[in-house]
Amino acid sequence: MDRTYISELPRHIGESVTLRGWVVTTRSSGKIAFLVVRDGSGMVQGVVAKREVSEDTWAGFLTLTQEASVTLIGTVREDSRSPSGVELQVTELQPMHPSVDFPISPKEHGTSFLFEHRHLWLRSRRQVAIAKVRHEVVQAIRDFFYQRDFVLVDTPILTGAIGEEAGNLFATDYFDLGKAYLAQTGQLYVEAAAAALGRVYCFGPTFRAEKSKTRRHLTEFWMVEPEVAFNDSSDNMRLQEEFVSYLVSRALDRCGEQLKELERDTSTLERVSAPFARISYSDAVLKRVKQRGDLFEPLQTLKQRLPSLRSIQNRSSRH
Repeated sequence: MDRTYISELPRHIGESVTLRGWVVTTRSSGKIAFLVVRDGSGMVQGVVAKREVSEDTWAGFLTLTQEASVTLIGTVREDSRSPSGVELQVTELQPMHPSVDFPISPKEHGTSFLFEHRHLWLRSRRQVAIAKVRHEVVQAIRDFFYQRDFVLVDTPILTGAIGEEAGNLFATDYFDLGKAYLAQTGQLYVEAAAAALGRVYCFGPTFRAEKSKTRRHLTEFWMVEPEVAFNDSSDNMRLQEEFVSYLVSRALDRCGEQLKELERDTSTLERVSAPFARISYSDAVLKRVKQRGDLFEPLQTLKQRLPSLRSIQNRSSRH
């Protein structure tokens, strides 16, 4: 049986199609019923008219509960009120598998409860939106470097060396050879690869053994690390500007629906474009000091006294 995905329905208006998916909601007036179905590619409303379908189809609808899997056969119709612009006039409905007491409902749930049911929470609209935005960003990362002739280097996750002093490491016994560690960076490997290939990057999971739940201290996260032979600081900053601008533009262009679902204000993202403002480290420190009046005055006094302090120091050294 040929299957059509919900995202493809606008191309099949007036045609009979077969969908498979999971039930989001149902409602019925007794003579006409509605159900919203999702299949991962999108959502669509199906309309079931009791007098136009078989008794088995109507009885099958009455058994449906939230997240039950179902096969729908029907005709695609235009519907300007629908976000997708279409709906399905159902002619046949076949329950595939029931869903009994699905624990996550539209009401508010606590964070602990949702994490305990994480495998089911993934089915919610917001979680699906997050996953799709992340997917697009990951693909954009790979496309950005591919288009610029970078070579992907898959660095080890288990390593015997510490790349840099950045927090504690997860250690494990590596047979009879001593300790191995979950990698905190692929830096050592891509630095070596850059001398062979010129432009390289690694992209994968990295680990920090830091017991914290803040957004700045994750025990596991994915990190992108490019290395370019002969790049100076200005070259690196230009690459970073282009990289960030490309990812933001890609997300805005292809994830508008998901960002809207997540209630994100995209006006700030729309202003992201290269080149970015640059400031030297010394100027940045001075600017920060000026903002702190309690620090600026003592430093100015110290600066004025430096010549006399140097003179005293010179006289002391001669004696």
